[in-house]
Amino acid sequence: MTNLPDFHIVIPARYASQRFPKKLLQDLGGKPVLQWVFELAKKAGAKSVTVATDHKLIYDAAASFGADVLMTREDHENGTERLAEVALAKGWSDDEIVVNVQGDEPFLPIGLVHNAVAALAGDTVSEMATVACKIDQVDELFNPNIVKVVLSDKNRALYFSRSPMPWDRERFDSARTSIALSDDYVAYRHVGLYVYRVGLLARYAGMAVSPLEKWEKLEQLRFLHHDVNIQVAIAESLPPHGVDTIEDLETLRHLIASR
Repeated sequence: MTNLPDFHIVIPARYASQRFPKKLLQDLGGKPVLQWVFELAKKAGAKSVTVATDHKLIYDAAASFGADVLMTREDHENGTERLAEVALAKGWSDDEIVVNVQGDEPFLPIGLVHNAVAALAGDTVSEMATVACKIDQVDELFNPNIVKVVLSDKNRALYFSRSPMPWDRERFDSARTSIALSDDYVAYRHVGLYVYRVGLLARYAGMAVSPLEKWEKLEQLRFLHHDVNIQVAIAESLPPHGVDTIEDLETLRHLIASR
């Protein structure tokens, strides 16, 4: 994509993971999962790519394949806090753009990153951007593990929820088994890619956790609670699944082997 502004990529890389410990160091086609992510990020045309970790093993691994790696605090609750520490350490100005690329998504499409950066750059009111794609299956709409987002006419997020949104009262009050999504019904699922202006990251630590965030278990609701505008880029389809479990890793190993 041409005419993109300068942007940085930070890859938060935690060592511990409740569902799959050490997953970023697991072998995938002859190199660690994290190296796949780093090499993908390097192709995105970012001004800089930084791996931010809290563990020496990941630090050493990242350094071994040539990454710019920064050791960050161990007590961060999420990747956003880790990004904020990196931005401060790097001395980036408030108006610079930084992309959070998860360390467990080795096949994240570069175009998705570009679209999110372009969405934020094109909206002077919003301080962050994310990605969504259209829901066309009823099962997705009613699945609480799939996060939904409702948009304004300017494609800014109005709300994120695990519940089905928007609620089509005329159709959905009947039994779910009889529900069919109509042609005029539009719902979006949230894709967890975030782009921030650095000035927002600097304020994040001072934002109190909102009740909405605690109830829904969705970090992005903290921003909406504090009146932060979130621009949403629309993707044509979901990105490939990341590495959350050993089963995910085996699936990707088979995919690489089949190529």
